[in-house]
Amino acid sequence: MVGALSTPRAASRLAHASVLFEDVSRLKYVSGVREEALRRLGIERVGDLLLHAPFRYLDFTHAYCIEHAPIGEVCTIVGTVDKVSNRLTSKRGMTVTEVYVLDETGVLKVAFFKQPWIARELAQGDRLAVIGKVEFAYGFKQMASPHYEKLDASSGVGTILPVHRVTEGLSQAWMRRLASVALETVGSFPDPMPAPLRARNGLMSLSRALRTIHFPRTMAEVPFARRRLAYDELMYLQLALRLRNDSNLLNVAPLAHTPGAHVEALYGALPFSLSDEQQQAADEILADMSNPDRVMNRLLLGDVGTGKTAVACVALAAVADSGTQACVMAPTSVLAQQYAVKTGPLLASARVSWALLTGATPTSERAEIFRRLENGELTVLFGTHAVLGDDVRFKRLSLVVIDEQHRFGVGQRNALRSKGPGADLLVMTATPIPRTLALSVYGDLDTSIIRHRPVPGAGVATEVLESANRDIAYDALREAIGNGRQGYVICPLVAPQEGTDELEDVPGLDIDEEGRAKQAMTLHDVATEVDRMRALLPEARIEALHGRMNAREKDEVIDAFRAGDIDVLVSTTVVEVGVDVPNATLMIIENGERFGLATLHQLRGRVGRGKLSGTCYVITELRAKRGKRSPSIERLEALEHSTDGFELAEMDLRLRHEGEILGLRQHGGVSLQFVDLDDDTDLIEAAHHDAVELLRYAPSLNATAVLPLRHEVIARYGDVFKEVSGG
Repeated sequence: MVGALSTPRAASRLAHASVLFEDVSRLKYVSGVREEALRRLGIERVGDLLLHAPFRYLDFTHAYCIEHAPIGEVCTIVGTVDKVSNRLTSKRGMTVTEVYVLDETGVLKVAFFKQPWIARELAQGDRLAVIGKVEFAYGFKQMASPHYEKLDASSGVGTILPVHRVTEGLSQAWMRRLASVALETVGSFPDPMPAPLRARNGLMSLSRALRTIHFPRTMAEVPFARRRLAYDELMYLQLALRLRNDSNLLNVAPLAHTPGAHVEALYGALPFSLSDEQQQAADEILADMSNPDRVMNRLLLGDVGTGKTAVACVALAAVADSGTQACVMAPTSVLAQQYAVKTGPLLASARVSWALLTGATPTSERAEIFRRLENGELTVLFGTHAVLGDDVRFKRLSLVVIDEQHRFGVGQRNALRSKGPGADLLVMTATPIPRTLALSVYGDLDTSIIRHRPVPGAGVATEVLESANRDIAYDALREAIGNGRQGYVICPLVAPQEGTDELEDVPGLDIDEEGRAKQAMTLHDVATEVDRMRALLPEARIEALHGRMNAREKDEVIDAFRAGDIDVLVSTTVVEVGVDVPNATLMIIENGERFGLATLHQLRGRVGRGKLSGTCYVITELRAKRGKRSPSIERLEALEHSTDGFELAEMDLRLRHEGEILGLRQHGGVSLQFVDLDDDTDLIEAAHHDAVELLRYAPSLNATAVLPLRHEVIARYGDVFKEVSGG
């Protein structure tokens, strides 16, 4: 697998590569304002600077003259500034900066919107490169808001100029110079990735990849350099994740659960037989829990209504058979209470004791729960973040179940597991996740997937409406209530916000060259919508639900809605998971363009869950302009035509960044700079396989041959690695 190296040779490799880990201030020209600017960009080490790759290139090897630049295509054009001016548009007084660029063949008109400072940066006679889509209007070839670069005498046709992300105090020219200095300083260093892995995956050396990504000789080289850097990202992430979970085995013997009478009783208490997919998932979980050599780390992934809770109940019953305890942590009191309502009776029928702990739990009841937990009388605890409190102590916690994992941070997950060293972990989510994303972000977890609903239900029809046609949705809601049914109205805000939002702030929107798409957009809020609904439906019982309410208030509203005492629930996305009211058959989602596909799919899953069919109206203020279809509109159209959560998740991944889907920057800090989760499927699979194989060879990366890898994992994921190294 990985050939052994002698200790002196490994030490030499580390010494040569050590400059990558040194502070960036050791580099020539890095001091004062430039050093401060680099640190603002998150560049602390020399290696950070080398990984601060260009996000674009000015390819002068394929620059067009103005006359031959093809209309409708993205081109690079180099010319001389002839005229620069600012003007105010008649609509909304927007400033448009117009720049006329000349070359020997013609004139190019360039427009920048709401960027008046550009007129101060450019002057007649400046040599300018622009990259953008070429259009033709009013007798001129034009570009709207292109990327631009002032060129000096050294930038000429035949070269490729990198464009980095910069900040105040650090120009593009200086960033290029510093990248060049860093490359010169580190030289041709030994590669930390074992040669067999590089050869197996056809990867160039790291030294060559870094030089190529910053200063390519041809654009054809760039994808190969990016591929190597993407593999490194995936590999180090996989190693860090798996080492984090393996740390739970240190000095702790896993408990081998033996399913018995409680599991059998649970199967008997279920009002239905598990589907084949459910049974397979339950068998995989029980096999993990029965393993005496390894702690379970498993992800149970299933679309809305696929019955993950029933499968989790089997695991909870197995804990009772072992005489130990389990804790189920949910992100909201609504979802935690739903567990108590749906799962509690099943557990009680299987003679498994349980309790619910939320912020609304009375003090006297909390004290009794704590007492029963500590002496082992209580087997299963359902709860919210309240279960993380120092006063929550278990006699023997052997299973941790975390629902909607992406709503919790890594620290919260680990804090709960620390209450039961060596405890098995079952992570559940109803957010469909593409396999590539699951492997890269949850690569430390074995995965069980339930794709199909055991009981299909009547289903839900989805219709996207422009805001001008919302009366269609209101009439349908009025009819549903008249027939004794209930409904939801979902808003993005709790209360009115000051000012207006603009379409340019919505991901993926198209802005035309005159800025006409930048119209004001009304954002709907719960407070205003409650008043609107009460005026529209004076006979209906209408109440609000949102995250600013305390736990007790939310529980009271949910209980009343579940009991049929509320006709219309006006809510934020707090009802996205955990609310199961079969009599609710209609949902209206305001500002649908504000939500991702996963959230929209989860929300509409609140209706049509039982024997009654459901309808979901998604209202948007967006309209296709001049035949253009923005990613936001594409998402809504996909939702209208598909009920397959996994298919929608794949599309969401193509249209949005992985961090937007799962909130990774807020919940775990994972960010993949070079990886394309849609195109790099083979690379993700390879890195996952290689990491598993590598850790079989060197479980803690302490083997001599892989010490450079260990150093890089520590540098990139130090907080995670502390758990393993004890530092």
